[in-house]
Amino acid sequence: MAIWVMANLDVGVFGAAGKMGAITCQAINNSDSMTLCLGVDSNQVGTLIPNTSLQIQGTVESLEGIDVMVDFTVAEAAMENLKLAAQAGVHAVVGTSGINEEHVAELTKIFTKSNCIVVPNFSISAILLMHLSEIATPYFSTIEIIEFHHNNKIDAPSGTALATAEKISQNMTEDLRDPTTDLALEGARGAKAQGNIPIHSVRMEGMLAHQEVIFGTTGQTLTIRQDSSDRSSFMPGVLLAIKGVPNLTGVNIGLETLMDV
Repeated sequence: MAIWVMANLDVGVFGAAGKMGAITCQAINNSDSMTLCLGVDSNQVGTLIPNTSLQIQGTVESLEGIDVMVDFTVAEAAMENLKLAAQAGVHAVVGTSGINEEHVAELTKIFTKSNCIVVPNFSISAILLMHLSEIATPYFSTIEIIEFHHNNKIDAPSGTALATAEKISQNMTEDLRDPTTDLALEGARGAKAQGNIPIHSVRMEGMLAHQEVIFGTTGQTLTIRQDSSDRSSFMPGVLLAIKGVPNLTGVNIGLETLMDV
């Protein structure tokens, strides 16, 4: 997808004091095609955002002058922030965990004057993992997903794992069959996603974000794995989403809507 970029985008970040929000502020500040104009977070109110003259605000009532808002908060707060953006005609990039189908349905109703992209994973390599997994699917009879994240992640399975299962299931002719009938421990075979694909979630100190998709058929297996070891790995995807969301229409899901995959 060719992306036409406005001469300069004025951007606001919600969750600016969080781990993803703070590094997003830094990435925007280092970009030649956008300007950081607003940082909002209930924590560290009044603190200067590094390398800027902007103070973090606790709340905002207006998004006047903002072209794109980025949200890295929590689902409940994000929905309120996104209502404000939709009312103001401001485009939105959503990286908040826990945005579900009901949330997306509500966003679709309210984003009539501007666009919104909900991104489960900003890692370009993770998007390519999903694409390659979808291609591999017809050639294998068994498929399982293992996702690994840091031990402070509150939701499981990850949005990326669920999105991967959905893409894989779209390229399956029938649901997977699990022959296991005797479970010594409940949940030992993972949670079953679309297509009856098992997802196993690991939460581990020392990890950030990783995923494996394992395919098997007669006498052979294929493992596709993606690793993000530092949050800076997400910034090319975040900036791509900010630049690209004005070119979209309505509410969109996934960074792949801006990539030729």
